Amino acid sequence: MKKILTAISALAVAYSAAAQETYENARLLSDDLNGTARYVAMGGALDALGADISTIGTNPAGIGLFRHSTAQVSFGFVSQPGAKGFGGVDKTNMSFDQGGFVYSHRTGHKSFLNVAFNYRKSNNFNHILSAAGQLSGASQNKLSALKGAAGMLGFRYGDHGPEGTSNRFNSIDYLYYNTLLTPPLGDVAATGYVDADGYAFDRASSGYIGVYDLNISGNISDRVYLGLTVGIHDVNYDGYSEYSENLADGNALTVADGRIISGTGVDFKLGVIFRPVANSPFRIGLSVASPIWYDLTTRNFTELYTTYGTETSGYHTEAAYDFKLKTPWKFGISMGTTVGANFAIGASYDFANYGKTDSRINDGSGYDWYTDSYYETSSSDKAMNAHTDATLKGVSTLKVGAEYRFANHWSVRAGYNYVSPMYNKFGYKDYTIDSPGTYYTSSTDYTNWKATNRATCGLGFAKGGFNVDLAYQYSATKGDFYPFSKFTVEDSDSPDNNVCQPADVYNKRHQLILTMGYTF
Repeated sequence: MKKILTAISALAVAYSAAAQETYENARLLSDDLNGTARYVAMGGALDALGADISTIGTNPAGIGLFRHSTAQVSFGFVSQPGAKGFGGVDKTNMSFDQGGFVYSHRTGHKSFLNVAFNYRKSNNFNHILSAAGQLSGASQNKLSALKGAAGMLGFRYGDHGPEGTSNRFNSIDYLYYNTLLTPPLGDVAATGYVDADGYAFDRASSGYIGVYDLNISGNISDRVYLGLTVGIHDVNYDGYSEYSENLADGNALTVADGRIISGTGVDFKLGVIFRPVANSPFRIGLSVASPIWYDLTTRNFTELYTTYGTETSGYHTEAAYDFKLKTPWKFGISMGTTVGANFAIGASYDFANYGKTDSRINDGSGYDWYTDSYYETSSSDKAMNAHTDATLKGVSTLKVGAEYRFANHWSVRAGYNYVSPMYNKFGYKDYTIDSPGTYYTSSTDYTNWKATNRATCGLGFAKGGFNVDLAYQYSATKGDFYPFSKFTVEDSDSPDNNVCQPADVYNKRHQLILTMGYTF
């Protein structure tokens, strides 16, 4: 969006104690179904069957079932049907999804020691979200006005105008109190908010989380398979949104917000697969994944434009800060078996309680003279974590899949993958939390996404050590979008409400993945 501004004011923020809000953190928590074409085509249900390089990140013991060294690479396309291009993000994008190798070394008649390395794209952030709705007696600027009337913000007057003195005073409040709203001054109450007739919202996000996994695995008597994976997570998120309102006085405004999140994380995973009956191919798998310890940086640039007739004016604010995030533990159980030489079937169940996500504040840094190194200290953002516990919940992931070799070199595959909702149905973005995460919020919208359903299928060809696999995945998630949360100021004389009804939004994806590999 390009506009000529007649007035611009800037607030650049640097804050030593910083954290991030629940809904922003939630972007980094869940994984896509991604990896090799065989893994995707079978719905990811290979955690007990093993012998696929993508199990390095789900059940590390699956690498222990390799009997030969192999190398594979996967890439393809991801498309969002029905979306319109926005913010420089197209609805169809090419994606590099996986690349890695397994080195298998025989240590005995039935024993192997395997070492593997794999890159996988665990989260593809390419997504376009659009929503629109009516507003009746509500607006985004009224939200800021009611917070001020409730005495939540505190005010001082700096070089750029009104500034808040509370953690509850965020970028949106700053913009409105320097454009449309009159802040309290002494005993004089805030006045002047403007209701809106309707709103329109568009957000385009891009980027990914890339995971670099290193694995060591092996087996005991070809009955028990053990594996350990250490992963490095590389976060690259870039989002841009525009929120517009038609004000009841006949004028209009737009809030444009850009946010970048980057950083790294580390975790480890342990897995075991065993055959309870010596002469049976039936297998049971167990896995546990540690929290991911993220060290992150976020940056935002937010602008508000008001248009009165032909005149446009605006303010902007920006901030950058470091913070830490610890995801919850994840546990998995799986089963799988083969029937003859031509049929395989698997099922897996994973669970993680995302309400236990730990948003952490960087307290400072120091120098250890004994180890000759710098260190950072952090503490839990207890206020925001309590909100996270009430807003996010335990997520179950069910994966089932099958493979049938119908000809000498050809296999057909199909699968289903279900992920239960992460968000509480009645969850909301809470602007009253006394937390740096609230202070650094630069948007008021949020979406409570529901369950994700994924249907998959694929085809494989293998001959002479070479393999080529193709997979298709359709993924669908529905959500309730809110441009801002309900806010009420209770007063015996004149109670005031700011309420907006949710809009239905969707995240639908078509994905096509091609894997090429060689076994030697």
